[in-house]
Amino acid sequence: MDQDDTASAAIRVEGLVRNFGALAAVRGLDFTVQPGEIFGIVGPDGAGKTTTLRMLAGILAPTEGEAWVAGHSVVQAPEAVKRRIAYMSQRFGLYGDLTVAENLRFYADLYEVPRDHLEESEARLLGFSNLTPFRDRLADNLSGGMKQKLGLACALIHRPEVLLLDEPTNGVDPVSRRDFWRILYSMLKEGVTIFVSTAYLDEAERCSRVGLMHQGRLIRCDSPQRLKGDLPGVLAEFEVSDARRAHELLSSTREAGRVSLYGGRLHLYADTREEVDAALASLGEAGLEGASWREIAPSLEDVFIHTVRQASHDGEAAAHG
Repeated sequence: MDQDDTASAAIRVEGLVRNFGALAAVRGLDFTVQPGEIFGIVGPDGAGKTTTLRMLAGILAPTEGEAWVAGHSVVQAPEAVKRRIAYMSQRFGLYGDLTVAENLRFYADLYEVPRDHLEESEARLLGFSNLTPFRDRLADNLSGGMKQKLGLACALIHRPEVLLLDEPTNGVDPVSRRDFWRILYSMLKEGVTIFVSTAYLDEAERCSRVGLMHQGRLIRCDSPQRLKGDLPGVLAEFEVSDARRAHELLSSTREAGRVSLYGGRLHLYADTREEVDAALASLGEAGLEGASWREIAPSLEDVFIHTVRQASHDGEAAAHG
């Protein structure tokens, strides 16, 4: 990325570190997010996603490094950052004894939204989120998915430049998840830059680019298509009469993560097609007759499992010299 792209980035992160005592939660992050992009980070619990978001929101000071959001330093000018962003945490603060409309107006007052813009903004956001029929319902009486959509509407009431979302659809039903992402795409068309952490790899597929986090580090970062296209080796799907037994047999002689069970089908990640043929032969020798396999396109989940395994292997090798 050239200097102009870096300078104009909506988010720029350089050497970002956060320690909690002896615990290194975030370890030297470097990345940029361009204006109008939707950037996702994916990783297991404890990977450092929430800590990263809190630093970008100006809520948590980095131990080392620097980040700029909407042109302002999170270290030198965190209050300036907060005026230009919306941050929706995993427990966004809705007020259950206020109605949908009252929650929106409360956040509008908090962000000092001009009164002459409020009515139009409120109508637009309620329309986006399909909450117009529920404008007079108490927030406590909304479903989980509707609460998340109201939280997003409240976060967007002041038209932020950058939207930071921490696992916004965690625990939300599939229909509400789809509606939530429809709203995000609408905001993207209006020029809002979106940075989202998610535990759902199917949601990460919707992002312009995805960063894979593991133990506080960003171990891969690219578009979902390139991440999947760059996966080396062969991903084979087996059809076999006893998938659980086949899983036990193949797992016993391979690294963790190389063999996965998906319902009645088995996935094997192998370095070569010859390795897959050998696995098929071993199943036959074990009495599992009639098994067959076909090569399939990898998912982001396959990429993530392989990348984490490789990073762990490289880390162990480095530790042992």
